[in-house]
Amino acid sequence: MTPRLRRKVRRVNVLEAAAEFTYRPGGITYVRSPRALGPYPAKLTERLDYWAEAAPDRVFLAQRDPARHWRQITYAQALSRVRSISQALIDRHLKGPLAILSGNSVEHALLGLACMYAGVPYAPIAPSYSLASADLSTLRFLLARLEPAMVFAADGAKFERALALIAGFGAEVVTATRCPGIPSTSFDQLVRTVAGAGVDEAHARVGPETIVKILFTSGSTGRPKGVITTQRMLCSNQEMLTTLLGFLREEPPVICDWLPWNHTFGGSHNFGLVLYNGGTLFIDEGKPTDTEFQATLDNLREVASTAYFNVPKGFEMLVPALRQDAAFAQHFFSRLNVLFYAAAGLNQRIWDELREVALDTCGEEILMVTGLGATEASPLALATGAARASASHVGLPVPGVELKLAPVDTKVEARLRGPNITPGFWGDPELTRAAFDEEGFYRLGDALLPVDPADPLKGFRFNGRLTEDFKLSTGTWVSVGPLRESFLTWCAGAAWEVVLAAPDRDYVAALIFPARGVTAARLQPLLDGFARQATGISTRIRRAMIAEDPPSMDAGELTEKGSINQTAVLHNRADLIEELYTGSSRVIEVEL
Repeated sequence: MTPRLRRKVRRVNVLEAAAEFTYRPGGITYVRSPRALGPYPAKLTERLDYWAEAAPDRVFLAQRDPARHWRQITYAQALSRVRSISQALIDRHLKGPLAILSGNSVEHALLGLACMYAGVPYAPIAPSYSLASADLSTLRFLLARLEPAMVFAADGAKFERALALIAGFGAEVVTATRCPGIPSTSFDQLVRTVAGAGVDEAHARVGPETIVKILFTSGSTGRPKGVITTQRMLCSNQEMLTTLLGFLREEPPVICDWLPWNHTFGGSHNFGLVLYNGGTLFIDEGKPTDTEFQATLDNLREVASTAYFNVPKGFEMLVPALRQDAAFAQHFFSRLNVLFYAAAGLNQRIWDELREVALDTCGEEILMVTGLGATEASPLALATGAARASASHVGLPVPGVELKLAPVDTKVEARLRGPNITPGFWGDPELTRAAFDEEGFYRLGDALLPVDPADPLKGFRFNGRLTEDFKLSTGTWVSVGPLRESFLTWCAGAAWEVVLAAPDRDYVAALIFPARGVTAARLQPLLDGFARQATGISTRIRRAMIAEDPPSMDAGELTEKGSINQTAVLHNRADLIEELYTGSSRVIEVEL
């Protein structure tokens, strides 16, 4: 690694962080950007109309075909097909939303845009609920909540079990490739529909309050809930994002992205920024797993993105590949403006390695941008902007978002208000009422702390989720989020996840999901060292046990995006938690 006499950051148009603070009695603080949010369209499909006229031959979407060639569709082609599908939806007089069971694809994109165009709500559902679940229990729950009038799955045979379940809901099944034995409509039949005046009439009725989609959250703290997403939410948030990342206006973005469209990061944030700014989206069929990440690397070796978005696990797997292949690294960084991560905390070690490999490759750091968001905020709310941030830093509110900081027990909760905030949850008025405070701020459930109490303009850092924290028998609060992150960083890859226990006990114990091949003997010195550097009882793990069985998606222990549901694990494995405190040969006693 070369010596660093002066660290140079690649120049890029990203908004500088700024904020105005208002302090009220009771420890309440309001924070907002001094910059006003610019105008935005009434509906996102106005951007499809615009780019189909302004850049009709520009590639909008690209996806690998079975021969591994890129199948491309231009803005003009996309608009034509969207209008045809919209007419097919209008002709059916659908009495309920449309559910999409399969993952990212050109067909998924066109169908979703057609729903937007015609004013039909749709719900992209995590494919894992159809493919990775043994009993389809979560899918049954979602379908019962949605009551869809139409259901789409690209590959009918692959989704046969789920489509057989649809028969009980009376919905029309649409597939791109049929499944024998399952009556279905061909997707091509929708595309061949001739668009008429009814499409323009329906599109004219779509406005800012029209529901675009229902996004079912992954349930990191409970059962999936359907977050209503409106046109106003999507359009205002894209204007916020483009204000933050000013380079998006200067050159149409090109991104290669795997992030699932049933999740707000991939489906609202990334898909939206491409459409809003007339860019090109290469649909990456890979994922950050041992078996599927090679596909991502193959795609990135062909597509030089202008911005790269991923979850922390994706960046963790990317760093070694960049280190091992100088030509790949040169290509990857060639026109990159920013690296952007979200959905979970990024280990500071990975953050630093990304900076170093960029410096080694092109002599410049690439700005890392992150922030704080939620499905209910569609999703961007806070961001680090042009500041040279670090892990756990979430920045300040973006233009158009008002942040309220309210004391809750020993922490300060972040609450949000703005045009990007959901009006509520699909079919759940009680949950909707509970989600907002007396001033109409959405209760995010995340706790924040200032990065530097003496300088509030340095922004905030994430301080865990309120629902995960618990008290020991001494009355001392355990802040689960920061302790979990600190422990996983200390273990440096030996543990991929940890669940911390338990309320009303005398000390903190841990149920560890180890990395492949890691034994109790390997964990012992790590646990001992972690305990010795602890600052008190609430940050010291006294006992631990290796979880022999991986977290179960059917049991709600694992979300579809791979994050752990601490509450579900503690409930489902109560016998193991009890064993941690009563002792056994499987319990690792930490030496202090």
